[in-house]
Amino acid sequence: MVLLALLILPLVGALVVAFLRGNERTAKIAALGFSLGELVLAVLAWTAFDPSGPRMQLTSSVDWIPAFGVHFSLGVDGIALVMIALIAILVPIVLGASWEERLPEGRTKAGYFALLLVMQSLMVGVFAATDVLLFYVFFEAVLVPMYFIIGRFGGPRRQYAAVKFFLYSLLGGLIMLASVIGVYVVSADELGQGTFDWATLQATISDAPLSTQIWLFLGFFIAFAIKAPLVPLHTWLPDAGAEAPVGAGVLLVGVLDKIGTFGFLRYCLPLFPLASVELAPVILVLAVAGVLYGSLLAVGQSDMKRFVAYTSVAHFGFIALGIFAFSSQAQSGAVLYMVNHGISTGMLFLVVGMVIARGGSRLIQDYGGMSRVTPVLAGLFLVAGLSSLALPGTNSFVSEFLVLIGSFPREPVYTVLAAIGMILAALYVLWVYQRIMQGPLRGDALTGLAGGPGAAVDPTSESLLTKIKSKVPDLSAREVGVLAPLVVLIVVLGFYPAPVLEVITPSVEATMTEVGLSDPVTGTDSGVGPEATGQEGD
Repeated sequence: MVLLALLILPLVGALVVAFLRGNERTAKIAALGFSLGELVLAVLAWTAFDPSGPRMQLTSSVDWIPAFGVHFSLGVDGIALVMIALIAILVPIVLGASWEERLPEGRTKAGYFALLLVMQSLMVGVFAATDVLLFYVFFEAVLVPMYFIIGRFGGPRRQYAAVKFFLYSLLGGLIMLASVIGVYVVSADELGQGTFDWATLQATISDAPLSTQIWLFLGFFIAFAIKAPLVPLHTWLPDAGAEAPVGAGVLLVGVLDKIGTFGFLRYCLPLFPLASVELAPVILVLAVAGVLYGSLLAVGQSDMKRFVAYTSVAHFGFIALGIFAFSSQAQSGAVLYMVNHGISTGMLFLVVGMVIARGGSRLIQDYGGMSRVTPVLAGLFLVAGLSSLALPGTNSFVSEFLVLIGSFPREPVYTVLAAIGMILAALYVLWVYQRIMQGPLRGDALTGLAGGPGAAVDPTSESLLTKIKSKVPDLSAREVGVLAPLVVLIVVLGFYPAPVLEVITPSVEATMTEVGLSDPVTGTDSGVGPEATGQEGD
């Protein structure tokens, strides 16, 4: 029942907040209260989950469409649980960060916060669904609140970005729908009765001929590759990330994108093991291309929010590499990377938003020397950046290291090429930090009091520096409080990731067993996959 409560509570909160739109302060407090209640439920779910127990836990199921064998079935494994926990952590932080965020004229915080809560509920549904058709419904439904958030509350090009996001995702969803119908048909018995139950499908679809699996796999894979996003299906993300409000952007790059990589692990690999192995070389090429392409484009960005979006494209290449290297160590690293990316990139997006709120511009060249004016903001920007580039001692290092060391025994060439992305990450993160925070004070926001756009401020003029500080304040106590939990998670998971890995690892090992390949690290072989059966195709 705790999963059902996690699903319903944000929807109730959204209704309450929507009815409070006449009293904005009360609406904001109510939204934050419901999000904190969701966090408490997530903690209860975490404590109730037994990593050594069955694969799917906290399950519940009721008939939904009996004629087609569709059930409203919920349940979580370790992978889904950590993603639901990430959602529960990020949403209160996003609401706190958006407390004073300026919205387009005529838009209310009550409407914005209500949509964020609706999106929270639907994202929980995506990760908790154990019926394939129910998963598809949540997969498509989650587009709606994000579309309205971007289209109504976003930046100057919000309509274009919202439509592009919606069309890309809708196209992927329609392709996946064909495969959802396909798995029902393939699983049908002599009476023509199929199933959408995930566990039952594993026992039927996974034994289908290779050609059948490939066609069904592609329908799911394309939808997930768009959502992730993998190159070359990534082009919606920079536009959506740049135009989304900062809080929604955090959920977009921090959680919503993870639906794609979660789909690879939950649906593509267990249901279509033969196709997964057959097409893995192509997917690995796309993954490595994403790492290098995303990194190079991040280096050349002039827009801070697009910069964060392209760093995410590069990071998702690492995650895809870990998943399709077929090593339990690499897959554990990939799932941990999904969590750590949400934390690190979420914080990076927030600090970028705080810079933009002070300077009024998204362009990197409109800033310089901000560390002299806002030292606390500069320090937290550096923490987020160092985590994003996977500095040892930060959370991202552990996950990136596991992906690379786990992938190398099976895919050494792709791993070495992906490792170049680590060097590029140091380049793009530190260069952006240097241009915004170091050097002389530059940019219209900081030099307006100096009398000329783009002029550098005399570093010896303390009186002028004092005037600028009064115009561009450092972080408030609320903003520090919003970022503090993320800093704690970056440090704690950097030195002690065991609590998360203990939850993830059994589910990852079960996925490896379902694919049936020998693990290059442990040497174990489940004996049920293509290597053991010798199945080549029809």
